[in-house]
Amino acid sequence: MAEEQKLFKVTIDNITVEVEPGTTILNAARKIGGDVAPPAMCYYSKLKGSGGKCRTCLVEVAAGSTADPRPMPKLVASCRTTVMDGMIVKNITSERVIDARAGVVEFLLLNHPLDCPICDQAGECHLQDLSYEHGKAGTRYEFSRRTFEKHDLGPYIQLHMTRCILCYRCVFTADQLTNKRVHGVLDRGDHAEIATYIEKALDNDFIGNVIDVCPVGALTDKTFRFKNRVWFTKPVDAHCGCDKCSGKVTLWMRGDEVFRVTARKDEWGEVEEWICNTCRFERKKVSDWTIEGPTEVSRHSVISQGHYVGITKPAETIDKVMGRKPQLLMDIHTVSGVNDPNVDLSEIEGPAHSDDFKKQ
Repeated sequence: MAEEQKLFKVTIDNITVEVEPGTTILNAARKIGGDVAPPAMCYYSKLKGSGGKCRTCLVEVAAGSTADPRPMPKLVASCRTTVMDGMIVKNITSERVIDARAGVVEFLLLNHPLDCPICDQAGECHLQDLSYEHGKAGTRYEFSRRTFEKHDLGPYIQLHMTRCILCYRCVFTADQLTNKRVHGVLDRGDHAEIATYIEKALDNDFIGNVIDVCPVGALTDKTFRFKNRVWFTKPVDAHCGCDKCSGKVTLWMRGDEVFRVTARKDEWGEVEEWICNTCRFERKKVSDWTIEGPTEVSRHSVISQGHYVGITKPAETIDKVMGRKPQLLMDIHTVSGVNDPNVDLSEIEGPAHSDDFKKQ
């Protein structure tokens, strides 16, 4: 019988958790959850090779391990640093981390356009959340922001390179999900951009997943573009008998109309199962899907407005306190010379018309 693998104990923000050897600090912190888990703009657990680029997940290692309790001299990227037994890590309890993270956010926003009011990613943008929680009130940047020539990526995907933070997620997604990647990062430094070099359409069956992995509004869905705000729609889980993918999706609906189809995401905003382009772009009718129920939405998200699940209406207490049912303080018919006393406006079907009021 094989020996059981010894677990490492790591303490993050004064909370101790046991994890397997080889686990990164970020994933160890995610086991604790909440604010203890550092933010991540480039790391994606489903994509091999991701992480280590955005630096938003920096943490302070106050003690390297039980065997070597010396602190690490510099802040480290938690998505690329593995835990050691007895390691002590500071995230939100470290002033160095908070200051460094504010600097990273300021750097990410140097060239990012202030177009949240028209961006389709508004309301579900990780950079918006990051800047609200960890950013500063203003910027010291005084120069012109970068501009890029527009690239046509085909009928389904819209590229806004000015919003891109070069997280490489879309490149890894195309590398690992598609047979042939036609886009990548061109040039270097402040000239670096996502493009296809020779203009080509991204038309692989699974290429639509680059929209879901993009943490900002650089890659958006053309079939949903400018049609609605995400907080006006209601997400529901649904599935279909697709022969290309699992068919498990989230439908973004308003009334009986399906505005958008996306892959289901976990609490860290990562795709649970990749979906094909047919499910994402072409099945926009309710009859194409079997509805399972409302999607669980964090109550801190703007998407949760009006999205009430499992809510119990508070009991009326006036009758218990006063011993009678609540009554209106006045009768509108006794104080208004316009309302017809024979018509109760609250009970008529549809809006009120001139026939429902007294003739003057």
